Amino acid sequence: MDTMGNTNDTTNTAHRQDYDVVIVGGGAAGLSAALMLGRARRSVLVVDARAPRNAKAGHMHGYLSRDGMPPLELLEHGRDEVLSYGGVIVTDYAEKAEQTAEGFRVTLASGCVATGRQLLVTTGLTDVLPDVPGLAELWARDVHVCPYCHGWEVQDTALATLATGPMSTHHTLLIRQWSADLVYFLNGHPLEDADRAKLTARGVRIEERPVQRLVTKDDRLTAIELADGTLVPREGLFLVPRFEPNSTLLDALGCERDAETGWLKTGPAGRTSVPGVWAAGNVADPTNGVIAAAGAATATAAQINAALVEADVEAALAAASAEASAAAEG
Repeated sequence: MDTMGNTNDTTNTAHRQDYDVVIVGGGAAGLSAALMLGRARRSVLVVDARAPRNAKAGHMHGYLSRDGMPPLELLEHGRDEVLSYGGVIVTDYAEKAEQTAEGFRVTLASGCVATGRQLLVTTGLTDVLPDVPGLAELWARDVHVCPYCHGWEVQDTALATLATGPMSTHHTLLIRQWSADLVYFLNGHPLEDADRAKLTARGVRIEERPVQRLVTKDDRLTAIELADGTLVPREGLFLVPRFEPNSTLLDALGCERDAETGWLKTGPAGRTSVPGVWAAGNVADPTNGVIAAAGAATATAAQINAALVEADVEAALAAASAEASAAAEG
């Protein structure tokens, strides 16, 4: 029987391999957890579809000692580190996860089947963008969500925010920290009088007219065109997209969601409602930046190892007890 190869760029064609932990998702969270578990001498498989949320971003920021590094470069370094500790990484997509008596059975799109005593899901989230012509093409270049990630690079330029929901006013007040030249496009969304007063006091211009499209030149944002044809010159746009967790595997396993937020319900260090199933990074918390997702996953990895240690101790005690009984009978 073939086994899964120790590679970071080949979809494996093996039929089955057993691990202490199967990690689905090879971004900053998944690789950080794999690194921690590898150093704990655990056998680890990382299933990586190679579709990170920040793939379009040229650089990432706020990651101590790696500020400004291209996000895909960070992942390449991370893969090398995981491999150096004996971790296995396959470029594939996890189609199904099932609970078994021994742990979990994960079926990959390639036909491979892997089993793990514990399962960690770090599949991130999907940014669902508003349907404004030209917006998706500029996503992660001139259109952003996080001012802490990209605000410094556009400080003191002509910026815009686009209303998408109840968090947009707060988001706009945050963006004001990076530029005094800020226009808030309501685009049909309501604005409370108290919020209007806050924005006005901070010098934010409020545009009531609906947005028609984003205007570009040389593939860069130059203006926002309104429905009446007016062009409002802008160099950068921030908005809060709708966040959708990539939680198909977790939902299929029966992991509970929070009734109030609709997001996955997790306990300390990413423990879900299903024993042996864990979640870390943006699939569990949409507010995590890259360094926060990585940090959360290392804490989760430590708890996964502790759970495995506990199981190993119980198995050893049971074996010792069985051996003692057999000796007494003999």
